[in-house]
Order: sequence, then structure tokens, then C-alpha cells
Amino acid sequence: MKVPPSAYTRVTVAVGSAEDCNIDPSVTDTMRFLSSELSSLYRITRFLEKPPQGETLSRLASVVFYCFQRQTLPTLETFLSRFPKTEDRVLGRYMEWLINSAAVPVYGMKLPTGFQLIGQVGLPDYTKWLALYSAVKNQPRVKAITCRSYARIGIIGNPSDGYYGKTISMTISNFWAEVTISESKKLVLVPHPLNDPTEFGSLLDLHYISRKEGYLGGLRLLQATCKKFYQYCSEKGIALSKQNFTLKYNVNIPRQVGLAGSSAIVSATLKCLMAFYNLTEDDLPKTMQPNFILDVEKEELFITAGLQDRVVQVYEGLIHMDFSRPIMEEQGYGNYVHMDASSAPPFWLAYLRDPSDSGVIHNNVRQRWQNGDPEVVEAMAIFAELTDKAMAAIEEKNWEELAELMKRNLSLRRSVFTDACLGPGNLKMIEIAQQHGCAVKLPGSGGAVIGLCSDPKKLVELKKSYQEAGFVFCAIVPYCPENTGRSSVAAAIKE
Repeated sequence: MKVPPSAYTRVTVAVGSAEDCNIDPSVTDTMRFLSSELSSLYRITRFLEKPPQGETLSRLASVVFYCFQRQTLPTLETFLSRFPKTEDRVLGRYMEWLINSAAVPVYGMKLPTGFQLIGQVGLPDYTKWLALYSAVKNQPRVKAITCRSYARIGIIGNPSDGYYGKTISMTISNFWAEVTISESKKLVLVPHPLNDPTEFGSLLDLHYISRKEGYLGGLRLLQATCKKFYQYCSEKGIALSKQNFTLKYNVNIPRQVGLAGSSAIVSATLKCLMAFYNLTEDDLPKTMQPNFILDVEKEELFITAGLQDRVVQVYEGLIHMDFSRPIMEEQGYGNYVHMDASSAPPFWLAYLRDPSDSGVIHNNVRQRWQNGDPEVVEAMAIFAELTDKAMAAIEEKNWEELAELMKRNLSLRRSVFTDACLGPGNLKMIEIAQQHGCAVKLPGSGGAVIGLCSDPKKLVELKKSYQEAGFVFCAIVPYCPENTGRSSVAAAIKE
């Protein structure tokens, strides 16, 4: 456990969560718990010795295991002098006084289990619980846990998420990453046969796969997420149960086309780890999960990225995100608003069949922004303005207005980042859409485009043009937990 420096001169206490223990209905709350409330740094701010039922809503119970620093021991003499009655001279009462009255900093570690045998218990209680856990031990192991995270499209505002801007993004059910975790004797990360190959049919096969899939598969994402997860739990004082596991993944998100495939794998892995170790949003708040995912990619794998993809993959659906500097600096995360999924526009998607032709984007935009370049600073402010206007257009289902805003978003991006950074494949996809009179923009870093087309006949012609040019074309199907229906564009293309 990593304890704040001030705790070393005071006292630390191990604390167990009562939420995770098996509760015997015949045992009253007054017998069961020492109630405590913890701050975000796991400093115990309030402690109740065997509280009457209803006195506290906290379900955290303290086990009888305390670690005292030498400097804290004199407080025992003070406590004994103030409480001369024998019935008050118990360790629980001392801890209650130490925390609530003396205000001595006391820190706890959250343990991965609960404690039932607290208070007045006897041999029958121990016998009963030994029998229960013996039966549990002989039961089959818990089935594998599978979690999924979806690809996303940036509808408006990107790439300003990395520059204190605003964006609207949406998860789509066309593509996803899936991670499965199951208990095992050793910790095993299973390579993906396509993305992490170690055997090839021939040298030609190796050449083709390496050219198409690259050298950086998903295995590194699993490993980096596990490493960061352990580090987070250690720093936050969360003790993990001694269980090993096997992790494997599958993904059908096209690689290197800007649909957030890497962050989807990290996001799904995080969901699996939290479920496997019984962590909740109290342990890793939902608002901070996107930051965790981004830290995995930036700090462990040196992937340059912003928060947009991670936010929408954690929250899922159609999300408006405000990353304004005052908000980010005050609370450490943005303001994230779910929009009505039924307002999702009828988008289509086209992407490169061979992502090696997507171009390598090298630019100095971030450096210019950090230096206060007026052109870049103004552009990021305009991206934010376009996002707010797009939010209103989507809510009103004003597709003409939204199409115009998308055109402005693309034009602004091209002026700041320049066409030289996009590569011929991206420029060709943009050109095809514009030839058919469709609003078009990049949904991510490059390699794919999204667009709007309300004319079914024109949509069929557009699909044909993209396919003849060697691109992949499909209708976007929004993924929103509360509304997983197919989009109208899908029906039009199918016909």
C-alpha cells in the first residue's frame, strides 16, 4: 500500500469492505460492523464502534488489525486518562476517539473481501462459516467474463479534444473489441493469431501480414493495461485478491483507420479487470476511467491521443464532451453529456482497405498551440463553437445545418493540419464524397471518412463509387445501450 507521507508519523489501519461479504440475516448490524467512512485518499474520516442500526449508511467494516507508528502510542495514555470506565477501554472505542475527536490522520487499505466474524461470536459461528466456505471452494470456478468496447466516430469538433476543445462522438455497433478474462493458475496473456502472429506460412505471408497489420499488435495493450491497473490499485490502497487469470482478446475494428481500435482494447481490458477483482465505480470513478485508459496509451505505450475516444467508449452512445481548460483544471476531467440516441444522424462510413496508404501524419500543430500561435488557438476555439452548434442541430434533427458544420470542420482541419499530412487515400475519399454532393469529414486521425446523404439513390451511387475506387463502404449503426436499433441509412443501402 502506498500511504500519504503524513501517515507515517501517525497510524494506519486495514479496512475491509462489508459489501463483498456473505451476510447472515440473523446477525444484527450492531454485532456486525465497525462503521467507517473513507475519503478519496483512503483516509478514514469517521469511525463508529458497533453503531445502532440506521445510524450510518456506510457498509465498510473494520477488521481487528491495526498498525501503529511509534509516535502514535502516547495517544493511548491520553485515551485511558479520559475514559476511566472499564467498558469504554476497548480498541474500537479508542479508534473512534482517535479519528472522530483527536482527529489523528488514519488511513485504510480496502481489502478484496469482507469479514463476518466481528463482535460477539463463538465456536458455532466459526463452524458454520468454515462449512460454508468449504462448500464454496469445491464449487466450479467462476465462468469467464467477457467485456466489449465499441469503435467510435468523431462527429464534430475533433481533433480539439487534445487542445481543451469540445467534441461530439458516438459509439457504433459495426465494429468492436472484445476481451475475455478467466481464472487460471498462472497469469497468461494470449496472443491474437492475426494481430500477434508468431508463425507464418512463408516469408511472403510474413511480408503481407506485416505490411497490412503492422508490428504492434494488441498484446502490448493488454500487458500495459494490467501493469497500470496494478499500479493504480497500489497507489489507491486497494488490495487485490491473490488470483491469477488468462486474458485473450478479439477485435474486428479496422486497423490504422482512426476508429479507436487501440483504446477499445484497453477499455474492454479495464472492464474485465474491474469485474474480475470486484472493483466498482467507487474504486475507479467513471469520470476518471477515460483518464486511466489515456494514461495507459500515453505513459506506457507513448501513443499520442486525446480523451475523446476513451470518454465515448466508457460512457457509450452519443456523447457531447466539453474539455475546456477551466473545467479540466478544476476537476481533472471534462463535462460529458449523453445526447438522445434517437437523434443520431444517418451517417455512412468509408475507409481504406489497405491502411498502409493512409499516410503518416507529421505536423507541428501541438508545438504551435503550446507556443500560443494565434491561428491554432483560434482554430481550436472555432472547433468548440462548431460542436455546440452541431449539438443543437442534432437535437433538432436539422441535417442540412449539421452537414454545413461538418464541411466547416473539415475545411478548418485541412487549413491547420494541411493536406500534406493527410495522405492521398484520405484526400481521395474526401473527393469522392464531394463529387456526390455529400458532407464529409474525418472521424478520427485518418484512414476513414464519415458523411451524410439523405437521398437513397445518391447513397447507392456513392457506395458504388467508393467500392470501385477500392475503398470499403458501409452504413453506420449507432451503438447506444438504450437504443440499439439499426439506422435508416443501413436500410437504404440494403435496398
